[in-house]
Amino acid sequence: MDSVAADPRTTLPPLHRLPLTPAQPPHPTTLPDGTPAWLITRYHDVRQVLGDPRVTRADLHDVGTAGATADVAANPASLFNQDGPAHRRLRGTAQRAFTPRAIAGWQPWVAAAVQQSVDRLVAAGPPADLVPAFARPVPFAVTTRLMGLDGDGPDHLDEERLHRWTLALLAQGEDQAEGRNKDPHGTETGHDETLAEFGAFMGELVARRRREPGDDLVSRLVRAADQDGGVPEDSLVFLVAGLTASGNESVAGALANALLYVLGERPEHWPRLADPGIAERTAERLLHYIPLGDDEATIRRTTAPIEVGDVTIPAGSVVAVSLGSANRDPAVHPEGLDADLGLPLAAPTLAFSAGPHYCIGAWRVRLEMRESLNRLATALPGLRLTVPVADLAWQLGGTTRSPARLPVDW
Repeated sequence: MDSVAADPRTTLPPLHRLPLTPAQPPHPTTLPDGTPAWLITRYHDVRQVLGDPRVTRADLHDVGTAGATADVAANPASLFNQDGPAHRRLRGTAQRAFTPRAIAGWQPWVAAAVQQSVDRLVAAGPPADLVPAFARPVPFAVTTRLMGLDGDGPDHLDEERLHRWTLALLAQGEDQAEGRNKDPHGTETGHDETLAEFGAFMGELVARRRREPGDDLVSRLVRAADQDGGVPEDSLVFLVAGLTASGNESVAGALANALLYVLGERPEHWPRLADPGIAERTAERLLHYIPLGDDEATIRRTTAPIEVGDVTIPAGSVVAVSLGSANRDPAVHPEGLDADLGLPLAAPTLAFSAGPHYCIGAWRVRLEMRESLNRLATALPGLRLTVPVADLAWQLGGTTRSPARLPVDW
């Protein structure tokens, strides 16, 4: 199974140009850590496997990767690493907080947060770097408002502190073992210390929301968990921490990678994004074709024999499910990334997985991507990248990567 190592000394291709295993019938492979597995790459096979109750994620957080795994993916308290009744209970609690009515109520101020970032960018004038000036401020503003961390007092969270905690939560491999962070006073802290600091903050936040609930997402999650009962406190705290850190970082990375592709390879399409319909379809197409990280596959295990296509995968087998290969399966998505970005997808994207582990934050990534592309292109139809894509450096050290800088002019 091909993979690209996120090594800062290596010239890395953009994520949308990563080599992926072509869609083909299930077949044996070997994971980076030497684990034998079955590789699933075809669109319909992937949908089937991800929705099959005989395929589990539990107890696999240390399988498949060479070296240490990011805490956000390795922690057994993570929603991602649970299955069965515990997963259904925690998932149900989260879904009660993300009601369609709640999401609809959040949309106007998400749009307002994007517009404020656009206005600040325009007011500052060219040239600019879209990473610190736009791709990071937009999700940070949404994250802190959504979680109720944008006010004064003990709940206040600044961007530097969230970024430091996020790097610790998402760090993996050598970054986890050797990485050092600096607190706001300039004192170096180790990975474990930083994670403990983050966990303590989130634990206290959950306790305060239980005593003094508000209209933020943390209050909704705490209220739903207490009403449902049976949700372990560590799972609830980790859910809040993951939604805060991973949600913020995922959107920042996805947005920066999308801007890199459109401005770097499809500049003629940029002015078209001022049309809201084209922006919405483009956002979906970019999220579909640009992976959220270097990892080719998500790992599962069969608890009973399953038939996938004409292949029988035995019970107890590790399966590596390639979302990227499935999203590029020519039998389902024959047009590819380089087709008209304003076209609707031929079938629903698997970028956010499928089945019981479908990403609960998918609505947020879609909303911020759509609003960002539309409002930025409306304000700056002449926006252009000022350096070749091949010359850009990458921000590394987490579960995804994105450009460290996006120098632009207009």
